[in-house]
Amino acid sequence: MINSVRNTVMSILNKDNNGYITPEEFNSFAKQAQLEIFNQYFIDFKNSKLEDFKGMESSGYSDITKQIDQTIDYFSKNVSLVYDSPSQTFAMPADWFLLNALYYDQKEVEHVDQRNVYKLLQSNLTAPNTLYPAYVMQGDNMTIYPLTIINNVETYYVRYPYDPKWTYTLVNGSPLFNQSAGDYQDFELTESDFPKLVIKICEYAGTSIREQEVVSAAKQQEVYMDQMAQ
Repeated sequence: MINSVRNTVMSILNKDNNGYITPEEFNSFAKQAQLEIFNQYFIDFKNSKLEDFKGMESSGYSDITKQIDQTIDYFSKNVSLVYDSPSQTFAMPADWFLLNALYYDQKEVEHVDQRNVYKLLQSNLTAPNTLYPAYVMQGDNMTIYPLTIINNVETYYVRYPYDPKWTYTLVNGSPLFNQSAGDYQDFELTESDFPKLVIKICEYAGTSIREQEVVSAAKQQEVYMDQMAQ
């Protein structure tokens, strides 16, 4: 999909001689556009769930909540975490975006706010144990209680999409798409996001080359698409 998106973007930019963006600039804009659309998945999912709660849910092919849920699930991963002895913590993978659940010996570990963990630990009734463990997050690291837990910990999380990269070979001084390059990476979004990618990349490109006409046209098209989706 990435080559089709780039061809469309370049066609729009070159239509009225608005300017040119390099492959490196395109890849940078493509990364930002993909992340923006990726983040919007979660906002749309939340809004759709609210509509379901109001009794406005749909079913079958019109079940928007289910469609978004399946799209997000593509980015879900389940991995074992490695214990770091000096800090007594477990580090989340570098590509994690959203932590869905944490398990110890197939038992779900309860999340506790940092401000409440000490009260929890001091209580004989609520102190975490191996049957009912708990954890607190500190940036990318987590501490699991009781501290005797040092293995058999797994996390289920949503990762960031891989950075898209349009790879090329120079032919007579011009970049020619080369999908066989080792660092090639296509977009990880759905085909239905093709128009959104084109529009957002055109916005970034128009700002970069200081072509307000491109930016304005892209924003107008984006507003139109948002209205049609409502």
